[in-house]
Amino acid sequence: MVKVAVLTLKLYAPWVHSLKEKRMEVKSLTAKIRNKFQVSAAETGDQDIHQSIVIAAAAIVPHSALGDSIMDQIVRFVEQNTEAEIVQELREIR
Repeated sequence: MVKVAVLTLKLYAPWVHSLKEKRMEVKSLTAKIRNKFQVSAAETGDQDIHQSIVIAAAAIVPHSALGDSIMDQIVRFVEQNTEAEIVQELREIR
């Protein structure tokens, strides 16, 4: 039975001073996540708050261990590819 792994990250980006700047950061980061990990990724919250970024990534996985591994890799990737600080991390495997 396949499972769905969902990772939601809330980021704080203190240098962002407009929604346009935020949109550029979100588009870049979600595209990089999608391309590198072959997962679905999108902004899922706080769209009107310019220094807060909420991104979710979801993947279909054959077992929980692979889901955990992918989520770990995405978190490391985000830490290395943006100056924004991860302030919250939610994981779910169904």
